[in-house]
Amino acid sequence: MDNQQNTNSAFTALKGSLESYFPISDDTWSALKTICKLRQVNKRQALYLAGEIPRSFAYVFSGLFSSFVTDENGNEYNKIFFDEGTFPGSMTALLGSVPSRFTIESLESSSIIEIDFRGYRELLVEKHDLKLFQIYYLEKNWLLSKEAREVEIVQDDATQRYKSFLIEYPSLEARLPQYLVASHLGITPTQ
Repeated sequence: MDNQQNTNSAFTALKGSLESYFPISDDTWSALKTICKLRQVNKRQALYLAGEIPRSFAYVFSGLFSSFVTDENGNEYNKIFFDEGTFPGSMTALLGSVPSRFTIESLESSSIIEIDFRGYRELLVEKHDLKLFQIYYLEKNWLLSKEAREVEIVQDDATQRYKSFLIEYPSLEARLPQYLVASHLGITPTQ
């Protein structure tokens, strides 16, 4: 696929992902595209680093990312995985303009659309349809999913957490090493 076809496919996928939450007008879509750029990310390349203040978030067109924190002993704890159709970024750091507490790193060679956060916030004020997308996205992915994960970590045993992971991320089992899955679930790889 040539660069223009790849760009067109990536932006078509982004629009489809946005519209899976709320319809986006042509005017909003045109404005949004001006603050976005397609980028290639190499395997094991940091998209956002802990300790740095991010200026953007992303949309994953192809590839896989891990969001993790590292303790004082160098142990990594995987918070979440971002695969195709998801939006990796440190929203707390972006909203507060503070250093991120975690790193987001590619686990595969990836293709993303980088979205300028300041421009996005300006569009949220102007564009009612984008604002509604944001509300529905946050409800599903930050409120509902986060609460379910918090309960699961506290109440479910290792076997049940692994089964839930396979249901939530059916395509990721073959793409992730077991130690990353275990870290995400808060268990040891042998469990």
